[in-house]
Amino acid sequence: MSDVVGKGCESLIPIGDRKPLKEIERSIITKYRKDIWSKFIKAIKEFNLIEDGDKIGIAISGGKDSLLLAKLFQELKKHGKDNFEVEYIAMDPGYHESIKNLLLDNCNHLNIPVNVFESGIFKIAEKMAKDYPCFMCAKMRRGALYKKAQELGCNKLALGHHFNDVIETTMLNLLYTGNFKTMLPKLKATNFEKMELIRPLYYVEEQMIIDYTETNGIWPLNCACMVAAKKIGSKRHEVKELINNLKNNFENIDKSIFKAAQNVNMDCILGWQKDGEQYSYLDFYNIE
Repeated sequence: MSDVVGKGCESLIPIGDRKPLKEIERSIITKYRKDIWSKFIKAIKEFNLIEDGDKIGIAISGGKDSLLLAKLFQELKKHGKDNFEVEYIAMDPGYHESIKNLLLDNCNHLNIPVNVFESGIFKIAEKMAKDYPCFMCAKMRRGALYKKAQELGCNKLALGHHFNDVIETTMLNLLYTGNFKTMLPKLKATNFEKMELIRPLYYVEEQMIIDYTETNGIWPLNCACMVAAKKIGSKRHEVKELINNLKNNFENIDKSIFKAAQNVNMDCILGWQKDGEQYSYLDFYNIE
């Protein structure tokens, strides 16, 4: 499997052989009921991520997060509510043939009826932003997924961002851009009318996704990038390491970072933005 992992990238290697489909599916509502299934349901209910009549495009990158997300939606339709439709969408941005084959093999074994479409984004990103193509690539990938989901009649696009992605994004903004901004569980698309993005894994911790993947013998796509795979780790990896180090001295610091975005005291901050407008606490200082 060495040819499907980018050099310098962390790789997730399964503990044993890939388990049968029924056993993998059963584990979601048995072994991982508390740490994955219940948190998936909690996010859907708390943030009203699914509504009657929705048609949701599930973005399948082939990584551990998106493969689990697809299975969770399948289980929801079987064991929960079935008031929505789904389309499983995988974009091929220019993968190596072996990587694409691994994606298709995993989807076939997991019974995920994936709709694969090509975009050629890797080549475009490399030409437009040779020094740091990741931001450009991510932006174009998101747009391509929105477009495909809309073509398939979807009104929502589900991505596999999890709890750790949320706190890492919060810290990245705080440390590197000087603002307090987090990753939201759902938001309206700016360039695609009547489309919403949802993140149903919002409360699910990455370690549990890793455990589920390894234990069930699933070998996901790790770093499948053909452009930046050999480059030095991104700031996100640095922040991930920082948070892990802080956890050694501060109990539940990851959960505190997560909660901070839910407990902003507007009376005790210097300034904020709302609907594109900048405000200062002084604007309201003398208002009685």
